[in-house]
Amino acid sequence: QVQLVESGGGLVQAGGSLRLSCTASGRLFSGYGVGWFRQAPGKEREFVAAISSSGGVTYYADSVKGRFTISRDNAQNTVSLQMNGLKPEDTAAYYCARGLAMKATMIQRDYNYWGQGTQVTVSS
Repeated sequence: QVQLVESGGGLVQAGGSLRLSCTASGRLFSGYGVGWFRQAPGKEREFVAAISSSGGVTYYADSVKGRFTISRDNAQNTVSLQMNGLKPEDTAAYYCARGLAMKATMIQRDYNYWGQGTQVTVSS
């Protein structure tokens, strides 16, 4: 069993930065890809970023490319999402998820463990 806990969300002004962290319990984390997804009120959950087990492959949604950076520290069982240049449209609950395999993937059905989410609110 793997438990994922997100932290680092909050309220920030447009143009500001936040760093989200996803910390996993258990040993079944470092060998798997991890993704970040977000869901705004009234909208479908969408892909944000993903990283392979080694950290060597990363993917980003077009809407966050160049502003967000995903990274991982397998020794600490942690995956981070550095978010710079935040916009009001980035407001959402952000979820991390552990994948079924080593690869990074943008597809939600490729993830089988999900955290409870952390709220990010960007004011204009």
